[in-house]
Amino acid sequence: MSVISPLAMAEPFDTVILNGRVIDPETAFDAVANVGIKDNQISVITQAPIEGKVTIDAAGKVVAPDFIDVHAHGQNIGDYRMQAMQGVTTMLELESGVLPIGDWYSAQGKKGLPLNYGAAAGWTYARIATFSQTPAQATAAYFQQAQSRNDWKMNIATRAQEGNILRLIEQGLDEGGLGIGINAGYAPGYGQKEYYALAELAAKHKVATYTHVRYASNTEPQSSFEAVKELIGNAAITGAHMHICHINSTSLKDIETILPMVDQAKARGINISVGAYPYGAASTVVGAAMFQGSDWRERMGSTANNFQLARDRMTEAQLADYQKNNPGTFIVWHFLDEDNPADRAKLDASILDKNVLIESDEMFWMHMDEKGHVENYAGDEWPLPKDLFSHPRSNGAFAKVLRVYVRERGLLTLPEALRKMTLMPAQLLEEFVPQMKLKGRMQPKMDADIVVFDPKTIADKGTYQDPNHPAVGVSWLLVNGQIVVNNSQLDTRIKAGRAIRREPR
Repeated sequence: MSVISPLAMAEPFDTVILNGRVIDPETAFDAVANVGIKDNQISVITQAPIEGKVTIDAAGKVVAPDFIDVHAHGQNIGDYRMQAMQGVTTMLELESGVLPIGDWYSAQGKKGLPLNYGAAAGWTYARIATFSQTPAQATAAYFQQAQSRNDWKMNIATRAQEGNILRLIEQGLDEGGLGIGINAGYAPGYGQKEYYALAELAAKHKVATYTHVRYASNTEPQSSFEAVKELIGNAAITGAHMHICHINSTSLKDIETILPMVDQAKARGINISVGAYPYGAASTVVGAAMFQGSDWRERMGSTANNFQLARDRMTEAQLADYQKNNPGTFIVWHFLDEDNPADRAKLDASILDKNVLIESDEMFWMHMDEKGHVENYAGDEWPLPKDLFSHPRSNGAFAKVLRVYVRERGLLTLPEALRKMTLMPAQLLEEFVPQMKLKGRMQPKMDADIVVFDPKTIADKGTYQDPNHPAVGVSWLLVNGQIVVNNSQLDTRIKAGRAIRREPR
Protein backbone atom coordinates (compact mmCIF):
# COMPACT_ATOMS: atom_id res chain seq x y z
CA MET A 1 0.00 0.00 0.00
CA SER A 2 2.78 2.42 0.81
CA VAL A 3 6.53 2.75 0.77
CA ILE A 4 7.79 2.96 4.36
CA SER A 5 11.14 4.50 5.21
CA PRO A 6 13.45 2.67 7.65
CA LEU A 7 13.10 5.62 10.02
CA ALA A 8 9.32 5.31 10.03
CA MET A 9 9.57 1.56 10.60
CA ALA A 10 11.66 2.19 13.71
CA GLU A 11 9.05 4.52 15.26
CA PRO A 12 7.55 3.31 18.55
CA PHE A 13 3.90 3.04 17.50
CA ASP A 14 1.19 3.46 20.11
CA THR A 15 -0.60 0.32 18.88
CA VAL A 16 0.24 -2.27 16.24
CA ILE A 17 -2.19 -4.73 14.68
CA LEU A 18 -0.25 -7.68 13.31
CA ASN A 19 -0.91 -10.49 10.84
CA GLY A 20 -4.52 -9.59 9.95
CA ARG A 21 -6.22 -9.52 6.56
CA VAL A 22 -6.31 -5.77 5.94
CA ILE A 23 -9.09 -4.64 3.57
CA ASP A 24 -9.47 -1.12 2.21
CA PRO A 25 -12.56 -0.73 -0.02
CA GLU A 26 -11.35 2.50 -1.66
CA THR A 27 -7.98 1.25 -2.97
CA ALA A 28 -8.97 -2.45 -3.21
CA PHE A 29 -6.01 -3.32 -0.96
CA ASP A 30 -6.63 -6.82 0.43
CA ALA A 31 -3.67 -8.63 1.96
CA VAL A 32 -2.21 -9.90 5.19
CA ALA A 33 -0.33 -6.95 6.65
CA ASN A 34 0.62 -5.07 9.81
CA VAL A 35 -0.92 -1.75 10.86
CA GLY A 36 0.92 0.85 12.94
CA ILE A 37 -1.10 3.48 14.83
CA LYS A 38 0.30 6.66 16.29
CA ASP A 39 -1.42 9.79 17.62
CA ASN A 40 -4.93 8.47 16.85
CA GLN A 41 -4.19 7.89 13.17
CA ILE A 42 -3.07 5.02 10.99
CA SER A 43 0.63 5.65 10.45
CA VAL A 44 1.69 2.69 8.32
CA ILE A 45 0.33 -0.43 6.65
CA THR A 46 3.15 -2.77 5.77
CA GLN A 47 4.18 -6.38 5.49
CA ALA A 48 7.44 -5.60 7.28
CA PRO A 49 7.79 -6.24 11.03
CA ILE A 50 6.74 -3.38 13.31
CA GLU A 51 6.46 -2.93 17.08
CA GLY A 52 4.30 -0.84 19.38
CA LYS A 53 3.46 -0.16 23.00
CA VAL A 54 0.31 -2.28 22.57
CA THR A 55 0.24 -5.31 20.29
CA ILE A 56 -2.89 -6.90 18.81
CA ASP A 57 -2.41 -10.26 17.11
CA ALA A 58 -5.03 -10.33 14.36
CA ALA A 59 -4.01 -13.63 12.77
CA GLY A 60 -7.06 -15.18 11.15
CA LYS A 61 -9.01 -11.96 11.58
CA VAL A 62 -10.11 -9.19 9.20
CA VAL A 63 -8.82 -5.68 9.86
CA ALA A 64 -11.36 -3.28 8.38
CA PRO A 65 -12.23 0.39 8.41
CA ASP A 66 -14.85 1.71 10.80
CA PHE A 67 -18.48 0.70 10.42
CA ILE A 68 -20.28 4.05 10.10
CA ASP A 69 -23.98 4.12 11.00
CA VAL A 70 -25.64 7.15 9.41
CA HIS A 71 -29.08 6.23 10.75
CA ALA A 72 -29.02 5.82 14.53
CA HIS A 73 -31.82 7.02 16.80
CA GLY A 74 -30.86 5.59 20.19
CA GLN A 75 -28.41 8.12 21.58
CA ASN A 76 -27.87 6.98 25.17
CA ILE A 77 -24.68 5.31 26.36
CA GLY A 78 -26.21 1.82 26.44
CA ASP A 79 -27.28 2.23 22.80
CA TYR A 80 -23.71 3.14 21.85
CA ARG A 81 -22.26 0.19 23.73
CA MET A 82 -24.51 -2.28 21.96
CA GLN A 83 -23.44 -0.82 18.61
CA ALA A 84 -19.76 -1.05 19.57
CA MET A 85 -20.11 -4.81 19.99
CA GLN A 86 -20.98 -5.20 16.31
CA GLY A 87 -18.13 -2.96 15.10
CA VAL A 88 -19.77 0.46 14.78
CA THR A 89 -17.43 3.38 15.54
CA THR A 90 -19.63 6.31 14.51
CA MET A 91 -23.36 6.81 15.19
CA LEU A 92 -25.13 9.65 13.38
CA GLU A 93 -28.75 10.76 13.87
CA LEU A 94 -29.43 12.00 10.35
CA GLU A 95 -32.93 10.88 9.31
CA SER A 96 -34.89 12.34 12.20
CA GLY A 97 -32.26 14.85 13.22
CA VAL A 98 -32.81 17.10 16.20
CA LEU A 99 -33.07 20.73 17.28
CA PRO A 100 -31.52 22.79 18.74
CA ILE A 101 -28.29 21.38 17.35
CA GLY A 102 -26.02 23.25 19.75
CA ASP A 103 -27.90 21.92 22.78
CA TRP A 104 -27.74 18.35 21.45
CA TYR A 105 -23.98 18.38 20.88
CA SER A 106 -23.43 19.89 24.31
CA ALA A 107 -25.51 17.16 25.97
CA GLN A 108 -23.87 14.34 24.02
CA GLY A 109 -20.42 15.65 24.85
CA LYS A 110 -21.15 15.23 28.56
CA LYS A 111 -22.17 11.57 28.34
CA GLY A 112 -18.68 10.10 27.95
CA LEU A 113 -19.64 8.14 24.84
CA PRO A 114 -17.40 5.37 23.48
CA LEU A 115 -18.19 6.12 19.82
CA ASN A 116 -18.24 9.18 17.57
CA TYR A 117 -21.55 11.06 17.39
CA GLY A 118 -23.34 13.65 15.27
CA ALA A 119 -26.76 14.84 14.09
CA ALA A 120 -28.60 16.69 11.35
CA ALA A 121 -30.96 19.62 11.85
CA GLY A 122 -34.38 18.03 12.34
CA TRP A 123 -37.30 19.22 10.20
CA THR A 124 -39.93 17.46 12.34
CA TYR A 125 -38.55 19.27 15.40
CA ALA A 126 -38.93 22.57 13.58
CA ARG A 127 -42.48 21.67 12.58
CA ILE A 128 -43.47 20.62 16.09
CA ALA A 129 -41.99 23.82 17.55
CA THR A 130 -43.73 25.99 14.97
CA PHE A 131 -47.21 24.44 15.19
CA SER A 132 -47.16 24.05 18.98
CA GLN A 133 -45.48 27.44 19.51
CA THR A 134 -43.05 25.87 21.97
CA PRO A 135 -39.24 25.94 21.96
CA ALA A 136 -37.75 22.79 20.44
CA GLN A 137 -36.01 20.49 22.90
CA ALA A 138 -33.09 18.34 21.77
CA THR A 139 -34.50 15.09 23.15
CA ALA A 140 -36.34 12.07 21.77
CA ALA A 141 -39.05 12.72 24.36
CA TYR A 142 -39.93 16.01 22.66
CA PHE A 143 -40.70 14.10 19.45
CA GLN A 144 -42.52 11.28 21.22
CA GLN A 145 -44.74 13.58 23.28
CA ALA A 146 -45.77 15.47 20.15
CA GLN A 147 -47.40 12.36 18.68
CA SER A 148 -50.70 13.27 20.37
CA ARG A 149 -50.96 16.35 18.09
CA ASN A 150 -51.96 16.08 14.44
CA ASP A 151 -51.51 19.67 13.25
CA TRP A 152 -47.75 19.42 12.67
CA LYS A 153 -48.25 16.05 10.99
CA MET A 154 -51.09 16.82 8.62
CA ASN A 155 -51.47 20.59 8.09
CA ILE A 156 -49.92 22.59 5.30
CA ALA A 157 -47.85 25.39 6.82
CA THR A 158 -48.85 28.98 6.26
CA ARG A 159 -46.26 31.24 4.68
CA ALA A 160 -45.30 32.55 8.12
CA GLN A 161 -45.08 29.03 9.57
CA GLU A 162 -42.96 27.81 6.68
CA GLY A 163 -40.65 30.76 7.15
CA ASN A 164 -40.21 29.89 10.82
CA ILE A 165 -39.58 26.21 10.04
CA LEU A 166 -36.85 27.13 7.57
CA ARG A 167 -35.37 29.64 10.01
CA LEU A 168 -35.07 27.03 12.75
CA ILE A 169 -33.46 24.54 10.39
CA GLU A 170 -31.02 27.10 9.06
CA GLN A 171 -30.09 27.95 12.63
CA GLY A 172 -29.36 24.25 13.15
CA LEU A 173 -27.12 24.23 10.09
CA ASP A 174 -25.32 27.33 11.34
CA GLU A 175 -24.71 25.51 14.64
CA GLY A 176 -22.95 22.68 12.81
CA GLY A 177 -25.75 20.28 11.88
CA LEU A 178 -24.77 17.56 9.40
CA GLY A 179 -27.47 18.47 6.88
CA ILE A 180 -31.26 18.36 7.10
CA GLY A 181 -33.15 15.39 8.56
CA ILE A 182 -36.58 15.14 6.92
CA ASN A 183 -38.71 12.54 8.70
CA ALA A 184 -41.52 13.12 6.22
CA GLY A 185 -43.30 9.86 6.93
CA TYR A 186 -44.25 11.29 10.33
CA ALA A 187 -45.68 14.53 8.91
CA PRO A 188 -46.97 13.62 5.44
CA GLY A 189 -49.42 16.52 5.28
CA TYR A 190 -46.76 19.09 4.36
CA GLY A 191 -47.06 21.06 1.12
CA GLN A 192 -45.02 20.51 -2.01
CA LYS A 193 -43.57 24.00 -1.68
CA GLU A 194 -42.24 23.31 1.81
CA TYR A 195 -40.35 20.18 0.74
CA TYR A 196 -38.98 22.00 -2.29
CA ALA A 197 -37.83 24.85 -0.04
CA LEU A 198 -35.97 22.33 2.14
CA ALA A 199 -34.15 21.02 -0.93
CA GLU A 200 -33.28 24.58 -1.93
CA LEU A 201 -31.98 25.27 1.58
CA ALA A 202 -29.78 22.18 1.43
CA ALA A 203 -28.43 23.25 -1.95
CA LYS A 204 -27.75 26.75 -0.63
CA HIS A 205 -25.69 25.38 2.27
CA LYS A 206 -24.18 22.57 0.14
CA VAL A 207 -25.35 19.87 2.56
CA ALA A 208 -27.47 16.74 2.13
CA THR A 209 -31.02 15.98 3.17
CA TYR A 210 -31.89 12.59 4.69
CA THR A 211 -35.50 11.67 4.03
CA HIS A 212 -37.89 9.08 5.34
CA VAL A 213 -40.25 9.61 2.39
CA ARG A 214 -43.74 10.84 3.14
CA TYR A 215 -45.83 7.83 2.06
CA ALA A 216 -45.61 4.11 2.82
CA SER A 217 -48.23 2.41 0.70
CA ASN A 218 -48.38 -0.42 -1.82
CA THR A 219 -51.32 1.22 -3.62
CA GLU A 220 -51.87 4.54 -5.35
CA PRO A 221 -52.49 7.38 -4.86
CA GLN A 222 -50.10 8.45 -2.09
CA SER A 223 -47.90 5.42 -2.70
CA SER A 224 -44.30 4.75 -1.73
CA PHE A 225 -43.44 5.07 -5.44
CA GLU A 226 -44.95 8.56 -5.56
CA ALA A 227 -43.04 9.66 -2.47
CA VAL A 228 -39.67 8.51 -3.81
CA LYS A 229 -40.39 10.14 -7.17
CA GLU A 230 -41.12 13.41 -5.34
CA LEU A 231 -37.68 13.29 -3.71
CA ILE A 232 -35.93 12.51 -7.00
CA GLY A 233 -37.70 15.41 -8.68
CA ASN A 234 -36.60 17.89 -6.01
CA ALA A 235 -33.02 16.65 -6.22
CA ALA A 236 -33.01 16.93 -10.01
CA ILE A 237 -34.37 20.48 -10.02
CA THR A 238 -32.41 21.98 -7.13
CA GLY A 239 -29.19 20.00 -7.43
CA ALA A 240 -29.36 19.15 -3.72
CA HIS A 241 -27.89 15.88 -2.49
CA MET A 242 -30.92 13.98 -1.19
CA HIS A 243 -30.49 10.68 0.65
CA ILE A 244 -33.31 8.11 0.72
CA CYS A 245 -33.40 6.40 4.11
CA HIS A 246 -34.25 2.69 4.57
CA ILE A 247 -35.59 2.06 1.07
CA ASN A 248 -36.22 -1.54 2.15
CA SER A 249 -38.98 -0.52 4.57
CA THR A 250 -40.54 2.53 2.92
CA SER A 251 -40.91 0.58 -0.34
CA LEU A 252 -42.91 -2.10 1.50
CA LYS A 253 -43.52 -4.76 -1.19
CA ASP A 254 -42.92 -2.47 -4.18
CA ILE A 255 -39.12 -2.55 -4.23
CA GLU A 256 -39.07 -4.07 -7.76
CA THR A 257 -40.62 -0.88 -9.11
CA ILE A 258 -38.99 1.71 -6.87
CA LEU A 259 -35.37 0.56 -6.89
CA PRO A 260 -34.97 0.59 -10.70
CA MET A 261 -36.35 4.14 -10.73
CA VAL A 262 -33.74 5.16 -8.14
CA ASP A 263 -30.92 3.45 -10.03
CA GLN A 264 -31.97 5.12 -13.28
CA ALA A 265 -31.99 8.52 -11.58
CA LYS A 266 -28.46 7.95 -10.29
CA ALA A 267 -27.33 6.81 -13.74
CA ARG A 268 -28.59 10.11 -15.12
CA GLY A 269 -26.44 12.02 -12.64
CA ILE A 270 -29.11 13.06 -10.15
CA ASN A 271 -27.48 13.57 -6.77
CA ILE A 272 -29.27 11.00 -4.64
CA SER A 273 -28.01 8.25 -2.33
CA VAL A 274 -29.77 5.31 -0.73
CA GLY A 275 -29.64 3.26 2.48
CA ALA A 276 -31.21 0.04 3.74
CA TYR A 277 -31.12 -2.37 6.68
CA PRO A 278 -31.31 -6.19 6.50
CA TYR A 279 -34.61 -6.81 8.28
CA GLY A 280 -38.22 -7.28 7.21
CA ALA A 281 -39.57 -5.31 10.16
CA ALA A 282 -39.42 -1.63 11.03
CA SER A 283 -39.59 0.22 14.34
CA THR A 284 -41.59 3.39 14.85
CA VAL A 285 -44.08 5.06 17.15
CA VAL A 286 -47.47 3.40 17.28
CA GLY A 287 -49.22 6.73 16.63
CA ALA A 288 -47.29 7.54 13.45
CA ALA A 289 -49.26 9.25 10.70
CA MET A 290 -48.80 6.25 8.40
CA PHE A 291 -51.07 4.26 10.74
CA GLN A 292 -53.89 6.78 10.51
CA GLY A 293 -56.85 7.16 8.16
CA SER A 294 -59.65 4.76 7.34
CA ASP A 295 -57.67 2.79 4.75
CA TRP A 296 -54.21 2.49 6.33
CA ARG A 297 -54.52 -1.28 6.84
CA GLU A 298 -55.30 -1.87 3.19
CA ARG A 299 -52.54 0.48 1.97
CA MET A 300 -49.92 -1.12 4.18
CA GLY A 301 -51.16 -4.70 4.16
CA SER A 302 -51.26 -4.78 7.96
CA THR A 303 -53.38 -5.72 10.95
CA ALA A 304 -52.65 -5.47 14.67
CA ASN A 305 -50.77 -8.75 14.40
CA ASN A 306 -48.08 -6.98 12.36
CA PHE A 307 -47.30 -4.86 15.43
CA GLN A 308 -45.03 -6.08 18.20
CA LEU A 309 -44.86 -4.42 21.63
CA ALA A 310 -41.84 -5.57 23.59
CA ARG A 311 -41.71 -9.33 22.87
CA ASP A 312 -45.35 -9.98 21.92
CA ARG A 313 -47.57 -9.28 18.93
CA MET A 314 -50.37 -6.82 19.65
CA THR A 315 -54.10 -7.46 19.71
CA GLU A 316 -56.59 -5.12 18.04
CA ALA A 317 -57.66 -3.87 21.48
CA GLN A 318 -54.06 -3.14 22.49
CA LEU A 319 -53.34 -1.33 19.25
CA ALA A 320 -56.39 0.91 19.62
CA ASP A 321 -55.53 1.65 23.26
CA TYR A 322 -51.90 2.59 22.60
CA GLN A 323 -52.73 4.66 19.53
CA LYS A 324 -55.23 6.65 21.58
CA ASN A 325 -53.47 6.92 24.93
CA ASN A 326 -49.75 6.33 24.31
CA PRO A 327 -49.13 7.25 20.66
CA GLY A 328 -45.42 7.97 21.25
CA THR A 329 -44.69 4.35 22.24
CA PHE A 330 -42.08 2.63 20.07
CA ILE A 331 -43.13 -0.67 18.51
CA VAL A 332 -41.79 -3.14 15.93
CA TRP A 333 -43.87 -3.34 12.76
CA HIS A 334 -43.46 -6.43 10.54
CA PHE A 335 -43.94 -5.67 6.83
CA LEU A 336 -42.12 -8.63 5.22
CA ASP A 337 -41.89 -12.29 6.20
CA GLU A 338 -38.20 -13.17 5.91
CA ASP A 339 -39.06 -16.89 5.89
CA ASN A 340 -41.12 -16.39 2.72
CA PRO A 341 -38.85 -16.68 -0.36
CA ALA A 342 -40.74 -13.99 -2.28
CA ASP A 343 -40.52 -11.52 0.60
CA ARG A 344 -36.88 -12.40 1.25
CA ALA A 345 -36.10 -11.63 -2.40
CA LYS A 346 -37.56 -8.15 -1.93
CA LEU A 347 -35.30 -7.55 1.06
CA ASP A 348 -32.31 -8.95 -0.84
CA ALA A 349 -32.90 -6.55 -3.71
CA SER A 350 -32.28 -3.51 -1.54
CA ILE A 351 -29.29 -4.93 0.34
CA LEU A 352 -27.50 -6.21 -2.77
CA ASP A 353 -27.98 -3.18 -5.02
CA LYS A 354 -24.59 -1.57 -5.71
CA ASN A 355 -25.94 1.91 -4.94
CA VAL A 356 -27.33 1.06 -1.50
CA LEU A 357 -25.29 1.55 1.68
CA ILE A 358 -26.03 -0.19 4.97
CA GLU A 359 -27.67 1.86 7.72
CA SER A 360 -29.20 0.30 10.81
CA ASP A 361 -32.09 2.61 11.77
CA GLU A 362 -30.97 1.70 15.30
CA MET A 363 -33.48 2.36 18.08
CA PHE A 364 -33.36 3.05 21.82
CA TRP A 365 -33.14 0.19 24.28
CA MET A 366 -36.34 0.36 26.33
CA HIS A 367 -38.13 -1.17 29.28
CA MET A 368 -41.80 -1.56 30.16
CA ASP A 369 -43.19 -0.95 33.63
CA GLU A 370 -45.96 -2.93 35.27
CA LYS A 371 -48.59 -0.58 33.82
CA GLY A 372 -47.42 -1.09 30.24
CA HIS A 373 -45.63 2.25 29.92
CA VAL A 374 -42.49 2.08 27.78
CA GLU A 375 -39.47 4.25 28.57
CA ASN A 376 -36.09 4.69 26.91
CA TYR A 377 -33.22 3.34 29.01
CA ALA A 378 -30.63 5.98 29.91
CA GLY A 379 -28.70 4.04 32.54
CA ASP A 380 -25.05 3.01 32.65
CA GLU A 381 -25.35 -0.70 33.47
CA TRP A 382 -23.39 -3.18 31.34
CA PRO A 383 -24.37 -5.69 30.19
CA LEU A 384 -27.74 -4.06 29.68
CA PRO A 385 -30.46 -5.07 32.15
CA LYS A 386 -32.09 -8.28 31.00
CA ASP A 387 -35.59 -6.83 30.74
CA LEU A 388 -34.64 -4.27 28.08
CA PHE A 389 -35.82 -4.67 24.50
CA SER A 390 -35.40 -3.02 21.12
CA HIS A 391 -35.49 -3.91 17.44
CA PRO A 392 -32.70 -6.46 16.74
CA ARG A 393 -31.29 -4.14 14.08
CA SER A 394 -30.17 -1.95 17.00
CA ASN A 395 -27.40 -4.40 17.83
CA GLY A 396 -27.17 -6.57 14.74
CA ALA A 397 -27.61 -4.85 11.36
CA PHE A 398 -23.93 -4.80 10.36
CA ALA A 399 -23.15 -8.19 11.86
CA LYS A 400 -26.18 -9.68 10.09
CA VAL A 401 -24.96 -8.48 6.70
CA LEU A 402 -21.62 -10.21 7.33
CA ARG A 403 -23.24 -13.37 8.67
CA VAL A 404 -26.09 -13.80 6.19
CA TYR A 405 -25.10 -12.06 2.97
CA VAL A 406 -21.37 -12.82 3.05
CA ARG A 407 -20.77 -16.03 5.01
CA GLU A 408 -23.98 -18.07 4.85
CA ARG A 409 -25.52 -17.17 1.51
CA GLY A 410 -22.49 -15.85 -0.39
CA LEU A 411 -24.46 -13.06 -2.06
CA LEU A 412 -21.88 -10.36 -1.29
CA THR A 413 -18.10 -10.56 -1.28
CA LEU A 414 -16.48 -9.42 1.93
CA PRO A 415 -14.86 -6.35 0.31
CA GLU A 416 -18.20 -5.31 -1.23
CA ALA A 417 -20.05 -5.70 2.07
CA LEU A 418 -17.40 -3.63 3.81
CA ARG A 419 -17.66 -0.95 1.13
CA LYS A 420 -21.37 -0.60 1.91
CA MET A 421 -20.67 -0.22 5.65
CA THR A 422 -17.51 1.93 5.62
CA LEU A 423 -16.55 3.85 2.51
CA MET A 424 -20.04 4.60 1.19
CA PRO A 425 -21.28 6.16 4.46
CA ALA A 426 -18.12 8.27 4.66
CA GLN A 427 -18.59 9.44 1.07
CA LEU A 428 -22.20 10.37 1.82
CA LEU A 429 -20.95 13.17 4.07
CA GLU A 430 -17.37 14.01 3.16
CA GLU A 431 -18.07 16.82 0.69
CA PHE A 432 -19.45 19.00 3.48
CA VAL A 433 -18.10 17.29 6.62
CA PRO A 434 -14.29 17.28 6.23
CA GLN A 435 -13.83 14.87 9.16
CA MET A 436 -15.41 12.10 7.09
CA LYS A 437 -12.61 12.23 4.52
CA LEU A 438 -10.49 10.55 7.18
CA LYS A 439 -12.97 7.75 7.91
CA GLY A 440 -14.15 4.59 6.19
CA ARG A 441 -10.68 3.78 4.88
CA MET A 442 -7.69 1.65 5.87
CA GLN A 443 -4.91 3.93 4.66
CA PRO A 444 -2.03 5.89 6.21
CA LYS A 445 -3.10 9.27 7.65
CA MET A 446 -6.69 8.07 8.14
CA ASP A 447 -8.33 8.10 11.58
CA ALA A 448 -7.62 4.98 13.64
CA ASP A 449 -11.25 3.88 13.71
CA ILE A 450 -10.72 0.17 13.06
CA VAL A 451 -12.72 -3.05 13.39
CA VAL A 452 -10.91 -6.37 13.90
CA PHE A 453 -13.35 -9.25 13.50
CA ASP A 454 -13.46 -12.98 12.88
CA PRO A 455 -15.16 -13.59 9.52
CA LYS A 456 -16.01 -17.14 10.59
CA THR A 457 -17.93 -16.17 13.72
CA ILE A 458 -19.21 -12.59 13.44
CA ALA A 459 -22.97 -12.74 13.92
CA ASP A 460 -26.03 -10.94 15.18
CA LYS A 461 -27.53 -12.69 18.20
CA GLY A 462 -30.69 -10.71 18.95
CA THR A 463 -34.08 -11.83 17.61
CA TYR A 464 -37.47 -10.13 17.53
CA GLN A 465 -38.64 -12.19 20.51
CA ASP A 466 -35.33 -12.05 22.40
CA PRO A 467 -33.33 -9.05 21.15
CA ASN A 468 -31.13 -8.25 24.15
CA HIS A 469 -27.96 -10.08 23.13
CA PRO A 470 -24.84 -8.27 21.87
CA ALA A 471 -23.39 -9.32 18.53
CA VAL A 472 -20.37 -11.64 18.58
CA GLY A 473 -17.22 -11.90 16.51
CA VAL A 474 -15.72 -8.44 16.93
CA SER A 475 -12.39 -9.06 18.64
CA TRP A 476 -11.12 -5.48 18.84
CA LEU A 477 -12.65 -2.12 18.13
CA LEU A 478 -10.54 1.02 18.01
CA VAL A 479 -12.10 4.48 18.05
CA ASN A 480 -9.71 7.39 17.54
CA GLY A 481 -6.90 4.99 18.39
CA GLN A 482 -8.39 3.92 21.73
CA ILE A 483 -9.39 0.29 22.30
CA VAL A 484 -13.12 0.19 23.06
CA VAL A 485 -13.57 -3.57 22.57
CA ASN A 486 -10.56 -5.54 23.80
CA ASN A 487 -10.36 -9.25 23.04
CA SER A 488 -14.16 -9.35 22.54
CA GLN A 489 -14.87 -7.52 25.83
CA LEU A 490 -16.28 -4.00 26.00
CA ASP A 491 -14.12 -1.68 28.09
CA THR A 492 -16.66 0.63 29.74
CA ARG A 493 -13.90 2.94 30.98
CA ILE A 494 -13.07 4.15 27.46
CA LYS A 495 -14.72 7.39 26.39
CA ALA A 496 -13.23 7.69 22.92
CA GLY A 497 -16.14 9.32 21.07
CA ARG A 498 -15.68 12.66 19.35
CA ALA A 499 -18.22 15.00 17.80
CA ILE A 500 -18.71 14.75 14.02
CA ARG A 501 -19.83 18.26 13.20
CA ARG A 502 -19.67 20.94 10.56
CA GLU A 503 -17.90 24.11 11.61
CA PRO A 504 -20.45 26.29 13.47
CA ARG A 505 -20.88 29.82 12.15
